[in-house]
Amino acid sequence: MGSLLRAGLLVLATAGVMSVALAAPRAAQAPAFRAGVDVVNLGVTVADRKGNLVGDLTQGDFDVLEDGQKQTIRYFSTGDLIGAAPETHLGVLLDISGSMAPTLGFVQSAVIRFFNSLTDARDITVVDFDSEVRSARYSRADIPRLVERVRSLKIRGGTAVYDAISVYLNDAQEQDGRKILLLYTDGDDNASSLSLSGLFELLKASDVTVYSIGVMDRPTPRTQSLMRILNQIAEISGGEAFFPSNVSDLDGAYNRLLKQIKAQYTIGYVSTNQKPDGAWRKVDIKIVAKDGRDLRVKARNGYYAPYRRDGKS
Repeated sequence: MGSLLRAGLLVLATAGVMSVALAAPRAAQAPAFRAGVDVVNLGVTVADRKGNLVGDLTQGDFDVLEDGQKQTIRYFSTGDLIGAAPETHLGVLLDISGSMAPTLGFVQSAVIRFFNSLTDARDITVVDFDSEVRSARYSRADIPRLVERVRSLKIRGGTAVYDAISVYLNDAQEQDGRKILLLYTDGDDNASSLSLSGLFELLKASDVTVYSIGVMDRPTPRTQSLMRILNQIAEISGGEAFFPSNVSDLDGAYNRLLKQIKAQYTIGYVSTNQKPDGAWRKVDIKIVAKDGRDLRVKARNGYYAPYRRDGKS
């Protein structure tokens, strides 16, 4: 939603957070989506009843309703349409707290392979966290430094997963285009200053799509609760949670995730409601193709309007 988010996204001052930008200057490029205070951008994934992704729909196959009012789609692209899709910004959050010790080595290798697979990402932000949060952004030219950083990570401390997500969301609000966040954690937060409900509000105010990956131990009431949290984090953003049964299945989860990203549509529209009241606006995306009843749409279900105290746009 570009700069529209800046009125709705809370800026957190989180203790123990360090953010470092390492991006190289951007090359000139004509973006397909232009940010603005009145542009709403949505990431949309479509699948059939069997779960097969559908990536060949056109703009005319979609209707967008905001609070029941039909909107005019101004911008449209598919994730793998080279030259027409909006810039993609990738974020990866890596939990290096004590509970992740058994899987860290495998995760490091799998994440690096994932970086190399998503070659159209403009830049990659790596956030590693334990009791503290550390963030750095890398351009494509900085991939060797990124790999070195990931491989050097060591297990330590507690788990501040909610704070880590909030740091990424805050940094991403200045970026235009499509924003994808991959979260790897067991979800067992014990060190954040931000509450879970506060995180949900930040996710609703953001235009980042979150994909959660968690490798859990055998099912217990505790792990089931953590899985529900990771599901909620993903669903609020229009993403999905993956739970490989063991670390050997992690590559398969990354492959499914990569397919989802490449099949994602991006839809942009200018709302017919120009009131800068900060209210929550419900968004419904419908498939109007003749076989649309057999398709399932996954996207965020709304956004916060911009807010201005004087009521002027």
